[in-house]
Amino acid sequence: MNPEAQQDVSVSQGVRMMFYMMKPNETSFQTLEEVPDYVKQATPFFISLMLLELVVSWILKGKAPGRLDDALTSMSAGILSRLPSLFSRSIELTTYIYIWENYRLIILPWDSPWTWYLTFLGVDFGYYWFHRMAHEVNIMWAGHQTHHSSEDYNLSTALRQSVFQIYTSWIFYSPLALFIPPSVYAVHLQFNLLYQFWIHTEIINNLGPLELILNTPSHHRVHHGRNRYCIDKNYAGVLIIWDRIFGTFEAENEKVVYGLTHPINTFEPFMVQCHHLVYIWTTFWATPGFFNKFSVLFKGPGWSPGKPRLGLSEEIPEVTGKEVPFSSSVSHLLRIYAVVQFALMLAFYEETFADKAALSQVTLLLRVCFIILTLTSIGFLLDQRPKAAILETFRCLVFLMLCRFGHLKPFTPSLSFALEL
Repeated sequence: MNPEAQQDVSVSQGVRMMFYMMKPNETSFQTLEEVPDYVKQATPFFISLMLLELVVSWILKGKAPGRLDDALTSMSAGILSRLPSLFSRSIELTTYIYIWENYRLIILPWDSPWTWYLTFLGVDFGYYWFHRMAHEVNIMWAGHQTHHSSEDYNLSTALRQSVFQIYTSWIFYSPLALFIPPSVYAVHLQFNLLYQFWIHTEIINNLGPLELILNTPSHHRVHHGRNRYCIDKNYAGVLIIWDRIFGTFEAENEKVVYGLTHPINTFEPFMVQCHHLVYIWTTFWATPGFFNKFSVLFKGPGWSPGKPRLGLSEEIPEVTGKEVPFSSSVSHLLRIYAVVQFALMLAFYEETFADKAALSQVTLLLRVCFIILTLTSIGFLLDQRPKAAILETFRCLVFLMLCRFGHLKPFTPSLSFALEL
């Protein structure tokens, strides 16, 4: 996808792309290089919709839609998941192009509305099965659990994405490469992802007849619940019809309690991303027998020897409705500090993506390391880790060094002067 093509996306298109309402004639491209980076273009719409959700929640409920520490953690996960794209094309596209160039059976016309709508269905169908397997195969769940680790449910939760998920999701889209041009696939891969942003909210209740066809906030709230009736339900991306067809649909009824069945109680980004991989590693070596070890990887997260493939539903902890989400106990002053540092890091992050073509590989790598260090330090501060102050002091020194040698640009002339001194 071509970053330059972002300029061709109007504000009207930007709003419509968030709801998969773009038309075939305005989103059909002959080559992959012509396809805009719609996800990058969506950044201001992410922010605008989150602010709108905040305002509406205050008006309707008299409170924010979530907690600051949880929102920072979700956005941190989203940033981490996007960093690999600074260095290489997504594996979802790379593998797709390889199959298309070497094994395609037929070539459907890239500019046909029929191809556009077929790809819409194909990508959404592939997403359903990827998403379902991400819950039913333990090694895949190790990546996907990141998205479910939030105990809040708001638009920032949609950004809580896994770094590892794309390394398995491509498998479920690859059959499309036998006949769908990569440029058409790249458009729908992005739109399918963008559609799923707005359904992560509690301020929208029931959408009437649309609930029969589309994945809606109500349906997706069930998917994020840890109530027993919510587990392994509503895998849809855009169309809820797949769940209705394959028997995984569940309507929202009793109050949903969000998060993992066993909360991880941390805001540190590497623990959010990797804690289940650590659990699998420990369980793998502690489980006797080759076939049992194999099952640890490829059966459900709740499996253990002597149990069904997906485990026993009665072992899922029951919710009472009185669960208290894990929260940071840091002072208000430290929260403000964390927000300011996150905002500065976000500005460097956006600037890095905007200028990546002009940056050297060394500068790019150092910036990525600094972004990761900043997110880790903020997580340590929110968790009140014993070494949080040491890590933050080190991060500030790294920041000064990177600015001094030109790898980062201070935002104010006075800071540049201070660095020279």
